[in-house]
Amino acid sequence: MVKVGVCGVTGYAGYELLRWLRRHRATQVVFTTSESQAGRRLAEVFAGPLDTPLLALDDAPFGDADVVFLALPHGTAANVARRARAAGVRVIDFSADLRLATPEAYKRWYAHDHPAPELLPTPYGIPELYRTALRDAPLIANPGCYPTSVLLGIAPVLRANALTSPLIVIDSKSGVSGAGRPPKQNTHFVEVNESLSPYNIGQVHRHVGEMQQEATLLANGSAPEIVFTPHLLPISRGILSTIYLHVSPDLSEAHLRSLFHEQYAAEPFVRILPAGQLATIAHTSHTNDCVISVTLVRPGLAIIVSSIDNLVKGAAGQALQNMNVMFGIEETEGLR
Repeated sequence: MVKVGVCGVTGYAGYELLRWLRRHRATQVVFTTSESQAGRRLAEVFAGPLDTPLLALDDAPFGDADVVFLALPHGTAANVARRARAAGVRVIDFSADLRLATPEAYKRWYAHDHPAPELLPTPYGIPELYRTALRDAPLIANPGCYPTSVLLGIAPVLRANALTSPLIVIDSKSGVSGAGRPPKQNTHFVEVNESLSPYNIGQVHRHVGEMQQEATLLANGSAPEIVFTPHLLPISRGILSTIYLHVSPDLSEAHLRSLFHEQYAAEPFVRILPAGQLATIAHTSHTNDCVISVTLVRPGLAIIVSSIDNLVKGAAGQALQNMNVMFGIEETEGLR
C-alpha cells in the first residue's frame, strides 16, 4: 500500500486528485493540506462527498507518506518539494517549478529566481513519451495541461523527422477550471459566459517555454518554433488543441496516421480516431484519455486535433498515472 499526502487539496486539481485516489486500490491517503483552510474539514469548504482534515503545510507529516502530490502555486511548490525530499519522500509536483530544465529557463518564463535549483533537471511526466525515466524516480514534474495536449499531438511527427518547416502553429481552447480556483475578474461567470477570449497569444504564454523544451528533445535537438494562441472557453473543463504542421509533401494521410498508431499502439490512454472523425472535448471529459484526430489538408499540410480533460490527463489523472509508473503499479490502476 502506497501512503500518499496531498498538498493543496482545496484547489481544483488537488480535489480532482483526491476523487481519483478514492478509486485506487493500492493507495492510502495519510494527510491533506490547505493553507487557506487549515484547521477545517474538506467537506466544509468544498461541496461534495469527500471529507478529510485539512492541515497547514508546516504541520504536514511528510515522514508518514511514501509520496506527496504538490498541487501548489509555482514559487511555493519547489520549497515544499525540497522539504519532502529531505524527509525521504518521493514527490510529484503539479506546478511549473520543476518542468523547465534549468534555473535560467525558469527565470525567463516566470520572472523570478528558481527557489530550489538543486532539484533541476527533473524527469518530465508524460508516461507515453518518457516512461523509462519515470520508473523509480524520486521526483516527477507533472506537465502543464496545454503542453500535454500539444506534445502528445506532435510527438510522432517530430520523432519521425517529418516536418519540412520548424513553424508549429497551435490554437488551444480550455475550460475555465484551467485558470484555477481563486476568483479573478476575467473568470467570473458573466465575463466568460457566451464569449470566447484569446489571451497571452503568440510566444508569451508561460507554457510555450515548456513546449519548446520538450519539442526540441522529441525532434532530436532540432528546435521547432512554436506559435501558441490559448483561448478561454465558457465551459468548466476540457482542452482542445488544433495543431498546424508542415510535413513532407510525399507523406500520405495513411502514412501520417500510421506514425501515430505506431507511437501509441500500446498506450491505454491515447486513442487515434479513424479517418474522417475529429476529436472533440466530449471525447475526453472526465477521463484520463487523450484523443487525437489526424487530417492531411493537402500534400504537405497536416492538422492534428488533440483533446484532453485539463483536470485529469492535464493534471490529476496524469499525476496518478505517473505515480503508478513510479512505484511499478499497473498503469491503469485507479484511472479506469
